[in-house]
Formats: sequence, structure tokens, C-alpha cells
Amino acid sequence: MAEITRISSKLPKSEVSIFTVMSKMAVDHNAINLSQGFPNFETDKELKNLVTQAMKEGYNQYPPANGVHELRQEISKKIEGLSGVAYDPVSEVTVTSGATEALFCAISAFVEKGDEVIVFKPAYDTYEPTILLNGGKPVQIQLKGKEYKIDWEEVKEAITSRTKMLIINTPHNPTGTILSEADMKELESLLQGTDILLLSDEVYEHLIFDGEEHQSASKFPKLAERAIVCSSFGKTFHNTGWKTGYCVAPEPLMKEIRKIHELTTFSVNHPMQRAYAEYLKNPEHYLQLAHFYQQKRDFFLDLIRDSKFSFTPSKGTYFQLLNFEKITTENDVIFAERLVKKHNLASIPVSVFNIDRKDHHQLRFCFAKTGDTLKKAAEILCSF
Repeated sequence: MAEITRISSKLPKSEVSIFTVMSKMAVDHNAINLSQGFPNFETDKELKNLVTQAMKEGYNQYPPANGVHELRQEISKKIEGLSGVAYDPVSEVTVTSGATEALFCAISAFVEKGDEVIVFKPAYDTYEPTILLNGGKPVQIQLKGKEYKIDWEEVKEAITSRTKMLIINTPHNPTGTILSEADMKELESLLQGTDILLLSDEVYEHLIFDGEEHQSASKFPKLAERAIVCSSFGKTFHNTGWKTGYCVAPEPLMKEIRKIHELTTFSVNHPMQRAYAEYLKNPEHYLQLAHFYQQKRDFFLDLIRDSKFSFTPSKGTYFQLLNFEKITTENDVIFAERLVKKHNLASIPVSVFNIDRKDHHQLRFCFAKTGDTLKKAAEILCSF
């Protein structure tokens, strides 16, 4: 077979994801994997039974492209109950193959060659490649300090006539921080009078702690009118491998997003949609999650309280940052590699998500694990 010698890459600087790298190292070294964000406990038996029931009832062929209507209705009811905003399930709610597809479709629908998109760093690693694939330019703004706060004056200065979109993520991966009501009002004021779109990644919307409230873009009228809000059933209900998410947006925006969705995946797993539609009818299935995960966070932090790692308790997500300055001056990537190779515990170095790989000597650990797993991980951390 003749060798093709002239191949042009659309993402020449793209590297293998740190999640892939660390998860592979965890397997290679038989390590406890607290790196990639997935629970190691089972999803609710009731939900699994609902999927089986849907299969037995014959829901095994293509569902409607934009999602099963009953599920879109329940999504709309959930958001209205939590944020007070009613999205039309017919024209403003779309079920996607995970939140990553929702994010991809939202960026692809609107970002064109030369458009600028403001991205806060550290950032989930799908945002910028998708912007680049569509000919756009990521405009990076580093979150400030070890508390990862937004400097709104810097955001204001970064906005130009070419700014098409701004992306936020709350609760925030990888830092576990949240945007406050004051932050959202600053953003609302900043974008008012512009045509800038807001892409709001809210996949950890139900995992928020210490009595804080999730400040969805949907809650703020002047943001909601320009916002595409993305979420994930996989993150919410402990089944990331089911790859089912959704996005909501005003009808004119959703009309364009659906054009990309139809060409990308067309539709999403049918029996799982039927199961989620039934499962969402009981709000306790998602309202109790904050307490459930806060218990895990507190359990993990209590176990390592006397270790040499320092921390500020995570405000949301199921991730916890640990600072290791008292242990070593090593770069976080090097320390993370040593931790998995010599101590059999996998984590994520945070610097890989920062501008110029700025290193705060922090590692990200996933605490969506069983108590036994967290105990074993804590023993390793306390051994330093």
C-alpha cells in the first residue's frame, strides 16, 4: 500500500489528554485511580432497572433526534424548579451524547474563522481544541491565585469587537471552586449591550457543598437570553459511561445548535433516555446528591487532615485540590508521576490546565469513590 506523505493536522499542537495519560499509568502500575473523574461505585439499581425495562418494552431503535419528548419535559421541569426559568421542551432543550457533545455543538454552531472566545484557565481540555477546529482563537484568562478567582477588570479588557463567546464552568473542574451570585451579576453587567454568547458548563450543578447554592446562568435573565447551558446525567447519576447529557438555550440559539447535533450524533441512546425521563420524576434523586458527595469530601479530608498536604475544602464537583509544598519542590507533573509509579496512587497535576503551565504545586484528586478506596488513598497520602 502506498504511503501517504502529505497529511496536514488541524490540531498540530494537541497532545494526549492528561486524563488518558494518568489513567493508563494507574493501570500500568496497579494504582488507585483518583485521577479521572468517574465514580467507582454502582449507579442506582432503580435507574438500571428502568433501562432494562425500556429495552424490554422495545425502545431500541432511533429516538427523536433532539431527544425523547418526555425526557425534555422533565429536564425543563427540573430547571424551572431550581432556577425559576421555563425552557420550552420542544424548541429549547436538546439531549446530547454527554455534555462534551453539547459543548462541541454549541461552539461549532457559532464560532467562525477569526472569532475570539474567552476561556478561563485552568479549563476543561475540550474547549480550546473545539474553538481551534472551527477557526476561532481562544483568549485565555488565568484565574487568580490559589483560590482561582476571576478578575473581572481583566475580562473587560479582553473583550474586543471580535469576541464571539465567553465560556464559564461552575462548579469548576479542576479546582472545585464556584462562581458566586456577585460573579454572575458582574458577568451579566459586562455582557449587557453586546452580542457575545455565553457558554455555561454546569455539569456538576448538583454537587455543591456547605450550604452554597448553584448560580446557574439560567437564573439571571440578561444572561439566560444569551446563554447555552450544558449539563450531564453521567456526572449527576454516577454513570459516566452512559454518555448522556443535554443543553438548553433560547430557541434562536438552539435552532443552530441542533443543526450541528444532527450531523454529529443525530440521536442519543434510546432506552437510557426513557429511564432518565422516569427517574427525574422524583426530585430527591438529584436533590440529595450535594449531601451525599459532601459526606465523601469530608470523609476524605478528615482522613488526611494530619498529613503534610494542605487544602481548602472543595466547594463543588467531586474533586479536591491538595497542595504539596511542604513535601517537595518538584514540579506537579513530576510529583504526580512519582506518586503513581512509586506509591500506586494516581492524581491529576493542575499545571497542565494553566497558562504557561503555571505550577501552584497542587494535585487534583477525585473523591467519588467508595470508603475503602478513599481510606487506602489516604494511607498513602499520610505516609509522606
